[in-house]
Amino acid sequence: MHTLSLLALLSAATLAGCSPPAGADLFPLGQGRSWTYDVKTEWENNTVDHETYVFTGHGSEALGDGRAFRRRSDTGVDYWLRVDASGVYRVASKTDLDAEPQPDPAPRYVLKFPLQVGTAWQASTTAYLLKRNQEFPPEIRHSHRNIPMNYVIEALGDKVATRAGTFEGCVRVKGTASVKLFADPVVGWKDMPLSTLEWYCPGVGLVKLERREPANSTFLAGGTLTMELTEWN
Repeated sequence: MHTLSLLALLSAATLAGCSPPAGADLFPLGQGRSWTYDVKTEWENNTVDHETYVFTGHGSEALGDGRAFRRRSDTGVDYWLRVDASGVYRVASKTDLDAEPQPDPAPRYVLKFPLQVGTAWQASTTAYLLKRNQEFPPEIRHSHRNIPMNYVIEALGDKVATRAGTFEGCVRVKGTASVKLFADPVVGWKDMPLSTLEWYCPGVGLVKLERREPANSTFLAGGTLTMELTEWN
């Protein structure tokens, strides 16, 4: 699936080998780590899809003029991430079709420091669920690849229950965006909301994600995606 490669999921120690910044334990990036998720998509036509995603950590390696931690998805996508006093951020990605890692034009933050309610940042996203009912290709992400999404640390100390266990002391991050689309002949053009909730927990990383992309129109279809940790080590 196309799922939230928004999910450059993350970290463990600084690249220079000194003490990790506060919050680095929310993103274990060490070699040999793995995370398995159940991804459930509930569409507005009342159908439900399930998929399993596995991410693995491959440690630190040379990249450009420095080093970065590589995280790989079993869908064939690699992400390179760094962590420092400013936060955890992606610096490059690579699909199986790319000969070399593709650098991000600017650091793409997954979590910004300081870890306090109200810390905010922006990163690009796309419409992962919204589809046109009568056009090909139907997926909105093909025509709207870079939609700015505003993220904010919404809460600290959350408790989250998942199939992998119950986690405490978690950070909840909220993302909001919109994309203007032609909804139908009656409504015309409409700002369609996109929202994400993500929970990051100490020593584990991302344990749950909820993505909502409602359409409620005759020309478009949307839905809700839930990504839940089922196993990790």
